[in-house]
Amino acid sequence: MPNARPPAGEPRPGATTSAPADPGAPAADPAPADPAPVPGLAELDKLSRNMSLLVEESQKVASAYMEPRTRGAVPAQGGEEAKDMVQTLGQVAAQWLTDPARMMVAQATLSSQMVDLWAGTMRRMAGGPAPEPEPAKTADKRFAAPEWRELPGFDFLRQAYTITSDWANGLVEEADLDEATRERARFYLRQITGALSPSNFLATNPELLRHTFEEGGENLVRGMRMLAEDIAAGKGDLKIRQSDNTVHKLGVNMAMTPGKVVYRNALMELIQYAPATPDVYRRPLLIVPPWINKFYVLDLNPAKSFVKWAVDQGLTVFVISWVNPDERHADKDFESYMREGILAALDAVEQATGERDATAIGYCVGGTLLAVTLAYMALKGDTRISSATLFTAQTDFRNAGDLKVFANEEQIAAVEAQMREQGYLQGSKMANAFNMLRPNDLIWSYVVNNYLKGNAPSAFDLLTWNSDSTRMPAANHAFYLRNCYLGNKLTKGEMVVGGETLDLKRVTIPVYNLATKEDHIAPAKSVFVGAGFFGGPMRYVLAGSGHIAGVVNPPAKPKYQFWSGPAVGDSFEAWLDAATETPGSWWPDWAAWVAAQAPDKVPARQPGGGVLEPLCDAPGEYVRVQS
Repeated sequence: MPNARPPAGEPRPGATTSAPADPGAPAADPAPADPAPVPGLAELDKLSRNMSLLVEESQKVASAYMEPRTRGAVPAQGGEEAKDMVQTLGQVAAQWLTDPARMMVAQATLSSQMVDLWAGTMRRMAGGPAPEPEPAKTADKRFAAPEWRELPGFDFLRQAYTITSDWANGLVEEADLDEATRERARFYLRQITGALSPSNFLATNPELLRHTFEEGGENLVRGMRMLAEDIAAGKGDLKIRQSDNTVHKLGVNMAMTPGKVVYRNALMELIQYAPATPDVYRRPLLIVPPWINKFYVLDLNPAKSFVKWAVDQGLTVFVISWVNPDERHADKDFESYMREGILAALDAVEQATGERDATAIGYCVGGTLLAVTLAYMALKGDTRISSATLFTAQTDFRNAGDLKVFANEEQIAAVEAQMREQGYLQGSKMANAFNMLRPNDLIWSYVVNNYLKGNAPSAFDLLTWNSDSTRMPAANHAFYLRNCYLGNKLTKGEMVVGGETLDLKRVTIPVYNLATKEDHIAPAKSVFVGAGFFGGPMRYVLAGSGHIAGVVNPPAKPKYQFWSGPAVGDSFEAWLDAATETPGSWWPDWAAWVAAQAPDKVPARQPGGGVLEPLCDAPGEYVRVQS
């Protein structure tokens, strides 16, 4: 296809030339960029053929969507999220409508901005100058293509969208709402504004239009084919591919730290990793990952594997690999995960090492379970965990972040009703919830890239892990939502597990409590508040970045810093002001803390210790079960 612009110094085809301009005349404003050229007959023929193929592929999309529904394989959707969104944003509107004068001012502000934008666009179309580019730090990458600024019509769409989105956000921020309602309104507005961006639609995205003409529509055919495949992979619901998942294989180029499964029950496999040093610390390490995701986020590849790094430091590392539950596990509740998970693992660790004392790490909801288990063990006089580490784990849920939008009474009741039908919550439900925390990055960027540009995503181990979702047993998930997100019972001293009312103040062992600064799942302030409820020595550390990248930050290639120092007090902001910032990974700081708790060493131990018969190689069998 010919270039949109002729080489410098050459007239456009068909243009007339004129005499040179008067040197004394003022310089004319630069002409607006030319639109993409009109395609020729060959391009139109190619486009026509691809449109026919597009119709065929769209029929496959419809079939992938309808087929599981016709046989009843897709459960009915209650629409509780949509109902809550309408009610929440309705409260915002009601606040403004009760004050007509204030509403008129807000409407006048929007109208004035839009009139100014329209006038500026008209000046540009008459030969006026283009706007200055935005600074790179504040530029919206959805509108990175130069056409969004060079072509006045699309620049108008871009700016109108930004003005309207900012205006709507201002309505939410300035409405007289309680903070919980405001948080939900912010969340729902992000979903709406993210979905309605002109960058998401072929007709309103100049980059997509150019791309489509250049390819003669082949991009749309490829995209529709991938859309059908992704709906089929989601068993009737769209499962957006974020990575080329064929490249990374468990035990081959990810989750490949050498080890053995040394114990297995209905809820978990216990992996013991092979030693990498002649001597190891006497006290073994037990890692409790979240069951919402699979454990190998801590063992993605050797370069960024926390598991391998811990083994290399001389620790005897055990990791729980949770089962991907189905209807057989419907009645497994929080107590089951405590008894058949952590407590059973401690029994196996003692058998394999001969050591009764262990240190433990709990990540995310695995950390919440570990805190619950520590409180229960303290009541029972069980001292087998002598120090503990929490990775981005909440114990107090008053500031629980964006996921709390899904945890009101109506939505929890709806989730419970769905789980009663199947015995579990589909893994795609939680995956979608996590994606909605960052819709522009985790949803719409892939919609545009995959289904409109027709580009298959590249291979990325972290996103391969992210797409490997797990189900949640009905009893366990209902307990977690009601007792933590809805009732915040642990720090209130009201949570009952195993017939015991738990009190975190009884947990007097040393705790290393890691939060991450940009975490939307376990916000740093929420983790900080929870840290104040423990009864023993507390080291609160704040890492840079978010829930995953802030944890998986290896010393060899550190991307982020961490803050540490002050004791936990009443104010997170005051703590941060007084904290010391340290460049690089927090991993060495943690390793020094662990070693200080128990510095004694013994000869290296092999998996099973000659007592437990290894069942299979790491990463085991449970982790391979797909949802």
